[in-house]
Amino acid sequence: MSQDSYELKAEARERVGKGSSRELRRNGFIPAVIYGDKQAPISIALNTNEVTKRIHAGGFMTTIATIDLDGKKYTVLPKDYQLDPVRDFTMHVDFLRVSGNTEVTVDVPVHFVNEDKSAIKQGGVLNIVRHTVEFHCPANAIPEFITVDLDGAKIGDSMHISAVKLPKGVRPVITDRDFTIATLVAPAAGVAEEEVAAPSEE
Repeated sequence: MSQDSYELKAEARERVGKGSSRELRRNGFIPAVIYGDKQAPISIALNTNEVTKRIHAGGFMTTIATIDLDGKKYTVLPKDYQLDPVRDFTMHVDFLRVSGNTEVTVDVPVHFVNEDKSAIKQGGVLNIVRHTVEFHCPANAIPEFITVDLDGAKIGDSMHISAVKLPKGVRPVITDRDFTIATLVAPAAGVAEEEVAAPSEE
């Protein structure tokens, strides 16, 4: 399951636009928007340090948050955020309103286990085709990651999505094929294999 939910205090944003966004950032806040659930979007301002801390802690895009806006609580999931390319500074966050029965689409990181029980131990190279996989899942049951078990994997083997045990209600967005998550290749073929495998999987 995803990490525990957390709460962010927000202020309503009266003025919206480039000038007011710059002013907000100077004062230690970032502009954000709460949208979705067939309701009008709400423009808010959040404490920059709080949000940046959450982003750096990991799991930001797969963890439900509560936003407290003047005492009114909104349950949300971060959908997108922009970083300043130069200063690695959070510029803006989009939040999606969610409820227990909301289904969301999220990119879930892939974790690999039992590498020491596979041909990697004999020098095989794990060529990761997908570091994340996009899933449809209930907003209140987003997996923090999915696990690919490499136990017994030999050189030449491919790990497909069908080999992954998925939690209830979690479905891959790609449904028309049993797509590859990673391949185990011989050391010399590692680079060539990667160039061939990655683009064809998109």
